Amino acid sequence: MADRAAARPPLVVGLTGGIASGKSAVAAVFVSLGAGLIDTDAVAREVVAPGEPGLAAVRAAFGARMLSPSGELDRAALRGLVFEDDAKRRQLESLLHPLIRARTVAKLTEVRTPYAIVAVPLLVETDFGQLVDRVLVVDCPEHLQLERLMKRDAIPRTQALAILRAQADRATRLKAAHDVIDNSGSREATRTQVEQLHRRYLEYAALAARRV
Repeated sequence: MADRAAARPPLVVGLTGGIASGKSAVAAVFVSLGAGLIDTDAVAREVVAPGEPGLAAVRAAFGARMLSPSGELDRAALRGLVFEDDAKRRQLESLLHPLIRARTVAKLTEVRTPYAIVAVPLLVETDFGQLVDRVLVVDCPEHLQLERLMKRDAIPRTQALAILRAQADRATRLKAAHDVIDNSGSREATRTQVEQLHRRYLEYAALAARRV
């Protein structure tokens, strides 16, 4: 059951999926239809901005080499470090996830749309599921994820595989899902699925609002 706050929308949908499955594209369609969106990737960037406690925590844990000459987080260096070492990855998550969660909760109170989408790449792997009422998984075959990730980030297959292996597997995500969007086809097919879910979420939100 989701955590409740007085000003949050009556329905909060957690949008997740494996890396490079197409979560951002799906989220953009929901926004175009009128849904509110909180992207925890964007929140994660906020909490490690210069002057934020997240950046100080990363530097204290992993050293000044994780910062660029201008004092910003060197994301490539950090990614290379944590995806080669599971213990360091878990350490990073323990430092940043509480900060990301707290800021996400605060942002939910600012949403004024009938329902909110909270995009969380690691929704299934973390306690972020407690913040949402439904879990929506954007799904595609792993080989397609791998191709998209290598192309998008210009990384070798070995690194892309390591990133995929650090996340929950496809079967685990699907088992946790209330709703699934198949993003292995055309953009038009994906949009049709989003439009159908949008109509359903408006109905759910209206029912939830009447119960409050």
